[in-house]
Amino acid sequence: MKLCVASTNPAKTGAVASALEKLGIQAEINQQEAQSGVSAQPFSIEETKAGAINRAHHVLADCDAAIGLEGGVFELDGTMYLCNWGALVTSDGDVYVAGGAQVPLPAEIAMLLRAGEELGPVMDRYAQETGIRHHKGAIGILTAGKLNRVELFSQIVVLLFGQWQANSD
Repeated sequence: MKLCVASTNPAKTGAVASALEKLGIQAEINQQEAQSGVSAQPFSIEETKAGAINRAHHVLADCDAAIGLEGGVFELDGTMYLCNWGALVTSDGDVYVAGGAQVPLPAEIAMLLRAGEELGPVMDRYAQETGIRHHKGAIGILTAGKLNRVELFSQIVVLLFGQWQANSD
C-alpha cells in the first residue's frame, strides 16, 4: 500500500509510523506538506476536523490512501480546550475521521490565542522551549509528559485505520 501523509512535521509523521507498526501494516509512506484550507489556528472542532480532511484530500493523488492530521482549539462553557483531528481518505473516495483527547488550556494561553496568536509559539514561550509542536506538543506540556503529540496523533491514526478495516471486511 502507498500511503500519503499530509505533513513533514516529525510529530505527525512519527505518529503515522508508530500506528502502522502497532497495527502491523506495511506501507510505502510519502510525506508532503499540504495546506489545511482553514485558519492557521483553527478555533473550533468543525474547523480543526475540516483542516484534517482538507490536508488528506490535497495529498491523495497517486496514493491508495492519505492521512491528514490537524490540531486546534475550541471553546466550551467559557473554557478553551485543545483538540486534535485526523482524516483518512482513500482512493475509492471513502473518508474516515477521528478525534483525540481534549483538555482545557490554561487561561493565560487561551487569552493569547483569543488575541490572534498561534498555539505552537505560545506553548514554546509558556514552556520556555523551542519547537514543541514537533515532538511533545501542547498535550505533553499540559499532561506533565504523560502523553505527547506523537502518541496522541498515533491513537487517532489507529482509530482511522480501524474504521477503514471495519468497513473493508
